[in-house]
Amino acid sequence: MNVLIDKFDVFAGGFWLTLQICFLAAIGALILGAVVAVLRISPVPPLRAVGTTYVNIFRNLPLTVVLFFAAFGLPALGSNADFLRIPGLDSIFSRLGTDLPYFRFGLIALVLYTAAFVCEALRSGVNAVPPGQAEAARSLGLTFGQNLRHVVLPQSWKASVVPLGSVIIAMIKNSALVGFFGVVGDLSQTADQLTSAGGYPFIPVAIGISVGYLIMTVPLGALLDRIEKRQAVAR
Repeated sequence: MNVLIDKFDVFAGGFWLTLQICFLAAIGALILGAVVAVLRISPVPPLRAVGTTYVNIFRNLPLTVVLFFAAFGLPALGSNADFLRIPGLDSIFSRLGTDLPYFRFGLIALVLYTAAFVCEALRSGVNAVPPGQAEAARSLGLTFGQNLRHVVLPQSWKASVVPLGSVIIAMIKNSALVGFFGVVGDLSQTADQLTSAGGYPFIPVAIGISVGYLIMTVPLGALLDRIEKRQAVAR
């Protein structure tokens, strides 16, 4: 078990990089998932078809397949991922010290995959809003966008918080696969480096990696339990 103390800085670095991946992927998935959810409930059939197709594709693909295409397909579309460079995000990546192509590829794969589940979690919240609320808004002359912004979405968030939290927890655990597709330095790669290159025993290293993921998921799970109990009391 000495590896947990001797290589604490290595574990801490892997935890920090994994935390960055999960934080940025959660933000991206929430934004993209909200957009897809709006498409899914749109009154315009073509938009609704686009949202449905997106969800059906990414929800039914294994994450490893999405990561594979992101890691090996995106580099073929542009040299050094120049086509993925966004000025605002470039400065963030540079400050975090993660301005690496495969970091971007892994992040894109996680966002695309998780957004499909975020969409369905949000849509379940929208379905929980009584239909009379939307009908009353339409009778007052509100457009579809105004109806969503002022009536439906504010109420649907309450019903979507717990499902969304479960999706984010699943995403944190799924992020363990990113290290096997070129992202150097995360918790998964840390375990591989310590056991393969460093020659340390697997079980202590696995315990250290597991603790890192538990630090991220257990508090979030406890928070979701508390929110769920409060919602049950409110009902």
